[in-house]
Amino acid sequence: MPQADRHKERTVHIEFAAVEDFSRLPYSERFTLIFITSGSVKGTLNQRPISIDAPGVFCLAEGAHVQIAEKINAVAQSFSFHPEFLNTVTLSETKEYFPSAPSIQTGLSLFQSNHHYAGVPRMTEKAFPLLLEWFFVLGMEVQAQSDALWVCRIKKYLIQILGLLEELNRNSEHSPVDAALDYIHTNYPRKISLEDLTKCAHLNRVTLNKRFQERCGYTAIGYLLTHRLKVAGDLLTHTDMSLSEIALAAGFEYDTYFIKQFTARKGLSPTAYRNISRKFSSAQ
Repeated sequence: MPQADRHKERTVHIEFAAVEDFSRLPYSERFTLIFITSGSVKGTLNQRPISIDAPGVFCLAEGAHVQIAEKINAVAQSFSFHPEFLNTVTLSETKEYFPSAPSIQTGLSLFQSNHHYAGVPRMTEKAFPLLLEWFFVLGMEVQAQSDALWVCRIKKYLIQILGLLEELNRNSEHSPVDAALDYIHTNYPRKISLEDLTKCAHLNRVTLNKRFQERCGYTAIGYLLTHRLKVAGDLLTHTDMSLSEIALAAGFEYDTYFIKQFTARKGLSPTAYRNISRKFSSAQ
């Protein structure tokens, strides 16, 4: 059932199932993210055969045609959200100019049938502990509603979960640079050194940076910084989290360093970026 916000007079159109039994899929008018932590599931999705072994993820758009033919010791959780939940804020002062509020776009390709990984995105063993942690905390936030910003934190975890899955599935090849990219996308909230990336890719520093430059246009650490700032930009636009909370979520040890790097790269302070992005992202 949709959540009644205990802190504000509103209904939040999200649902979290600590135990997903696959009997009601797809949920009506919902995007559904299912995290399978044990066992396996087989069936069809939009007339396409699927087989998911834990750890795995199952992404369902509203109106998807899904049939579960077999479950073997399957243990899963699910988070469902109405498309309305993706809207960030009501821009009353720009209502005459923009038809809708800024809307979260991160990870929506996971639910689109025209992508090769749609419905069943690739998962990695390294990503599993982080997704497990984020999914657990997401469920706790839904149940606890500990303060007035609980919905912001839900959006934070949703952005991070979908963003990680989207990045892991962006490329089908798996070169040494892809191994390092997977490491960055999985571990960016934590401390990462160049040595960590060279060990992951099995390349020396010079070769790794050269290949990163050719592939991404940045050195390995330069790409890490860019990715962290991308995550921070999404959180600035779509949540009301404080700058220190966003800095920590994006992997910056100190909020002063985050503010300095963000301002230098974006040409705007995080606060100014938040205000402007909320006004104009809906018009893009």
